[in-house]
Amino acid sequence: MLTVKNLEKSFDDFKAVNRANLDVAEGEIVAVIGPNGAGKTTLFNLITGMLKPNGGTIQFKGEEISSLPPHRICKKGVARSFQVANIFHRLSAFRNVQVSVLSQQNKSMTLFHPAKRIAVQETYQILENVGLLDKSHKIAGSLSHGDQRILEIAIALGNKPSLLILDEPTAGMSPEETATTIALVKNLADAQGLTILFCEHDMDVVFGVANRIMVMEHGRTITQGKPDEVKKNQEVQRAYLGEE
Repeated sequence: MLTVKNLEKSFDDFKAVNRANLDVAEGEIVAVIGPNGAGKTTLFNLITGMLKPNGGTIQFKGEEISSLPPHRICKKGVARSFQVANIFHRLSAFRNVQVSVLSQQNKSMTLFHPAKRIAVQETYQILENVGLLDKSHKIAGSLSHGDQRILEIAIALGNKPSLLILDEPTAGMSPEETATTIALVKNLADAQGLTILFCEHDMDVVFGVANRIMVMEHGRTITQGKPDEVKKNQEVQRAYLGEE
């Protein structure tokens, strides 16, 4: 579904991504790990069109997308969440998701139909799928941190993605919230057939949910493989897991 080859991104003389490689097959849950500053978020920004690469290729379903703007990439089926929850804090949870659904249906510019009558069932279904149905009419800014992160995933689902990219989905969560979010990620992959790419610092989460793991250091790919293979890789142990 996604193939990244020899991807490069520089900021002045600093190479944030240095000939990185990544592949994600349909239906997989793939994790990207690495120390702070390894280039994980920059990699996600390149895949989603928020940054343009200096070199290399990004193919989504066989099509080169590295030159496309973010909204075009989103329309092709790539949605993401961010390190800091990116929501409309003064709107209800329902309206947050409805905006996304209307955009996906090309109805966000409809002037002659009250929004409250459009995409209502679709919006409620997404909220139910992520466990926020009972909080659908709460103001988003009043939700707990964990629920705000889940709401952002719901917003991403409103675009009907085939690839969902999550940037540190459990950051700042309590153990209970982390468990809920990880269960949700697994359920989305299994029940809805979503392909998921995520980065995460919690190694229990990574090795507990990922089918395969890509490890970055200084912007480059050290390795990509199954969790057991990654654990045994000596370069990964040296660079990231801190083992001799």
